[in-house]
Amino acid sequence: MAEMVINTTSSSGNKTSTDNMYRYKLIITTLLGLLGLAGMPIGHTQSLEDYYRIAAESNPGLQARYKAFEASLQKAAQAKALPDPMLSMGVFLAPVETRVGPQQAKFSLTQQFPWFGTLSAQNEVAAALAEVKYQEFLDARNQLYYQVALAYYPFYEWKEWKMLEDENIILLESFKALATTKFRNGKGTMVDVLRVDIMLKEAQTNLDILNKKENALRSCFNAILNRSWEEEVVVKDTLEATLLIDYSKDSLLEGNPVLDIINAKVKASEAGIQVAQKQALPKFGVGLDYVMVGKRDDMDLPDNGKDVWMPMVSVSIPFFSKKYQAQQEEAKLLTESYRLQKEEVKNQLFGNYHRLYFQLEQQQDLLVLYEQQIQESEQILNLLFTAYSNSGKDFEEVLRVQQQLLLLQKKQVSTLVEWNVLKAQLEFIILGGS
Repeated sequence: MAEMVINTTSSSGNKTSTDNMYRYKLIITTLLGLLGLAGMPIGHTQSLEDYYRIAAESNPGLQARYKAFEASLQKAAQAKALPDPMLSMGVFLAPVETRVGPQQAKFSLTQQFPWFGTLSAQNEVAAALAEVKYQEFLDARNQLYYQVALAYYPFYEWKEWKMLEDENIILLESFKALATTKFRNGKGTMVDVLRVDIMLKEAQTNLDILNKKENALRSCFNAILNRSWEEEVVVKDTLEATLLIDYSKDSLLEGNPVLDIINAKVKASEAGIQVAQKQALPKFGVGLDYVMVGKRDDMDLPDNGKDVWMPMVSVSIPFFSKKYQAQQEEAKLLTESYRLQKEEVKNQLFGNYHRLYFQLEQQQDLLVLYEQQIQESEQILNLLFTAYSNSGKDFEEVLRVQQQLLLLQKKQVSTLVEWNVLKAQLEFIILGGS
């Protein structure tokens, strides 16, 4: 086991240049390395794309959508099938006497045929509705990916905040040890020790809250992936806010499942108009009757007892045509409704696109600002720490700048997470959300 001793004693004769801020930074970095980032989970880092794949394979909601699509494919086979033939049988309780013998039983087989093109129109409706189900599946997949991203990025924020709090505690403990030494040597006050002690308790409380937060984050994330809530979640060590690709607004309208759902509904309703028109036309039927005839015993006749075969043709007369006219009007109104919905979705897509693009640029500007402020705050802290090490004065200012630096570092992490969340949302609406 490696042991590290921090010597914070100072005397007028042997004070060295190592008693400065850089020494404590080095100590913190070394300790966090030895402690494995204070108990962070160790394992193979999985990218967000890895979790997308896991979610797509195991999420029951997405699987249900795909099963619904597969079920809709079976509708096409049903839509283009002819009606079942009708077979009827009858027995004469009192045989009907005819010249060639008594009729004993009758069998009828009929098959009805819709007007030409009706089945193909019905098949087109079923195919369009199957396309609706498929696009709904794609939309559900994209929504699932977005939900995974929303649950993934807070893990990175939690991990980074935890590391910052660990670092802050070690640094404050170093400050406390130095303030205690200064007080004992008569170069500081007990107030400095109490101030840093208060801040230490606050930092430890923040760290305890972060430790408790892990279970909630893990449970929500694993629920999306349909896994046990205790399953380990390992995220990337770094996130980036790379320069934005200037997505063309036209890409919002290409391959977008939400728009494709509406397009398929329009196609189905247009085909529904044809179906209603075809159903308003006559239907044809062909059939064959077979009558069993018994023989006459009282005389000998030609064709005595000969069975009867009788082909038949039937035509349905669409006398009550108002219902078919209503069906056509219904399909026309639905078509217009879907087209208006499509325009509304387009407007929402363009509005969300511009809003998200602005927010992404805003977060990038904040990241640049925070990086500058962090660098300047570190310089100020180093100068104040060196001055305090020499004079024992302005310790309150050292603590204030340290907490300001911690706040800026947390804001930087949160802004980086927010940038990635916004980017995921932008990709979601481009791939198929609204």
